[in-house]
Amino acid sequence: MPPPGGAPSAGAPIPPTPPPAQLPLWPLAVMFGLVPLWWLLGAFYLGWPLLGALLLALLFTRGRVPLPPAAGIWLLFLAIVVVSATQLTSPASLLTFTLRLAFYLTALVVGVYVYAAARERADLVPVLIPLCAFWFALVVLGWLGVLVPRLEMTTPLEVLLPGGVAGTPFIQDMVHLTTAEYSVRSLNPIYRPAAPFAYTNNYGSAYAMTLPCVVAFTMLCRRGVLRWALLVSLPLSLAPAFLTLNRAMFLSLGAGLAVLGVRASLRGNVRVAASIVGVVVIGALTTLVIPITDLISQRVDSSDTNTDRLSLYSEVIRRVQESPWLGYGAPVNVDTVSAAAPIGTQGQLWMVLFSHGVPALICFLAWFVAAAVICARATSPAGQWLAAVPVVCLVQIPFYGMANQNLAVAFFAVAFAMALAERERLTRSDGSQPQAARRTAVPA
Repeated sequence: MPPPGGAPSAGAPIPPTPPPAQLPLWPLAVMFGLVPLWWLLGAFYLGWPLLGALLLALLFTRGRVPLPPAAGIWLLFLAIVVVSATQLTSPASLLTFTLRLAFYLTALVVGVYVYAAARERADLVPVLIPLCAFWFALVVLGWLGVLVPRLEMTTPLEVLLPGGVAGTPFIQDMVHLTTAEYSVRSLNPIYRPAAPFAYTNNYGSAYAMTLPCVVAFTMLCRRGVLRWALLVSLPLSLAPAFLTLNRAMFLSLGAGLAVLGVRASLRGNVRVAASIVGVVVIGALTTLVIPITDLISQRVDSSDTNTDRLSLYSEVIRRVQESPWLGYGAPVNVDTVSAAAPIGTQGQLWMVLFSHGVPALICFLAWFVAAAVICARATSPAGQWLAAVPVVCLVQIPFYGMANQNLAVAFFAVAFAMALAERERLTRSDGSQPQAARRTAVPA
């Protein structure tokens, strides 16, 4: 034997390297679970990338963190976005470019963090709890938009920002607290819940992404107060969601449920099929109370939303032919279209195409397609519900902007679904728990 403190002999076995400490879940809880607080402070938008930076710091401190599948596609997208900054023409556009890039980066960081945290735990349920807390924030703040739609407040962050910055319309929308969107000039305005977001379309987008995650949680967790609270919140959530009058929200949810239903029928999964029927029945009953079809028709008839969108889309297609590789760096305001919104808005597809070019759009879409294919490998009821999230996102991309918190929500759900599908595959291959799960096994 070697003397105390001496080097081991040549034939002595090398002790195994201890596994790194588990990534804590409290940063995800702070980020996704305290949404009402960030909203009240006016920091929901501008503070989101800072919370992502906290996750990134923990990842660097931990080290040895696996990247989720298809992460290389998103890294290529980010590289193209960075290079497209050479096309910017003004300091103001650099500010908005930087914020959007921060959201793109934050989404990837969230995905990496959730994927790593889920892979190293035997019990996956706690990893999904922060996203459930985000859902509760949508429901509660959505009802606030229903009950007090004219509520608005000056937030602490709005007061702290320099006047020139806070007065910028783009920033003002982010830091000034409102609960609903409506036309102040209308004698009979249509109130559309939006909180905690600045725009009601973002609320509808988040709702359609998060609902499958909530159903998945109730299937992963068979008992407990949180499960019953989520089951009660599902029908309660329909009023604010329906009153957003977001057609793309209904379309994307319908597409997600349709794909989910086909997969369930092919695999003979009765539990998934029954859950789909339950969601559809609750939604149908809600239409008996809320005349959603009439309200949507009334809104379309009283606005030029379709004409404005088509005008913007046509202008994007015309202009991108002059700069197809890197786009223009950011949306621009022009007076050649009927819409008041800048060219390159009113849909993530058009924003990426106009701002960053055709290659960036291909990478953006390719990541969601790859995510849909990978997540579809899940066989459990919870995994199948989560696999609907990238399908929902693909349908939303032409209509809704995602350079916001919702992209992080999508990455959260997809990364969790990827980890779950991987665990199911390993379990099937060796007939037991995966090695990581065995090493960190805890009571469920």
